[in-house]
Amino acid sequence: MRVAVLAGGRSSEHEVSLASGEAVREGLVTAGHEPIAVEIARDGRWRSGGAAVTVEPGGGLLDAEVVFPVLHGPFGEDGTVQGLLEIADVPYVGAGVLASALCMDKVVFKDLMRVAELPQVDYVPLRAGDDPEPVERLGLPVFVKPARLGSSVGIAKVATPGELVPALAAAFEHDPLVIVEAMAHGLEIECSVMGNGDPIASQPGEIVVNADWYDYDAKYRTGGMELVVPARIAPDTRERVCSLAVEVYRRVGGAGLARADFFVAGDGQVLVNELNTMPGFTATSVFAKLFEASGVAYPELVDRLVGLALERYARERAYRF
Repeated sequence: MRVAVLAGGRSSEHEVSLASGEAVREGLVTAGHEPIAVEIARDGRWRSGGAAVTVEPGGGLLDAEVVFPVLHGPFGEDGTVQGLLEIADVPYVGAGVLASALCMDKVVFKDLMRVAELPQVDYVPLRAGDDPEPVERLGLPVFVKPARLGSSVGIAKVATPGELVPALAAAFEHDPLVIVEAMAHGLEIECSVMGNGDPIASQPGEIVVNADWYDYDAKYRTGGMELVVPARIAPDTRERVCSLAVEVYRRVGGAGLARADFFVAGDGQVLVNELNTMPGFTATSVFAKLFEASGVAYPELVDRLVGLALERYARERAYRF
């Protein structure tokens, strides 16, 4: 099957996406598919085999039967590319427009979790010019984050009152919407999810970092992070993590895949952190490693995701609009 693999993109996660795309193409070849590499440059231009790529509404993409948009962050994981692929009328791997946009926006995502009464850390959203006084109820330390970026870009840990204003200023350089979160004490646990109408959760894994917190350097520097699988949590806590991962996935209307991130406190309480609709996708990335530990090898994983994309496309095109 011809699968167009989109990688690169305009976000700060460009290089991570290129590595993910290369791994996906290799996995697709092993699974018997024919990948077509499409690189999206930092300026947003699309090229394949050295030639410019144009997308025609209703005309698909490069005669591919499926598109695998291995794009992270803004202009790729936020519903924009998903909308383009919908207009092109081509099946694609992963969440649709709404779920992608919702999970990219940390404030909207947490607002939805609050309405659903799911446990999470306390937070305060701020826009430029807002009074930061409400942040005081969170106590210290807190984390200041741009609301719609990934890979810990623009994030700062604030341990003293004097650090808050500079941290907010730095975050506002990336996004007009900022979220301030209370610090969660406990283990960082991640769980992969795969499926459409009947999603399944992987074995949860524990993130161990050689740093004060899980920042960009810890995520991408060799040796900066260790993934412990299975996570060192009680069996009932493990079941709670898997159950919550699937529930959150369904709440946002997830499709294809996602990685759910949690904090587990010392008393076993599980707090929802976020849901990534297109996590890092190298063979050694957390998403793939967790499913590998659950018995799904990388080539089988990408093959299943292609099948789920076709399944969702057929189901959604069966409705009358």
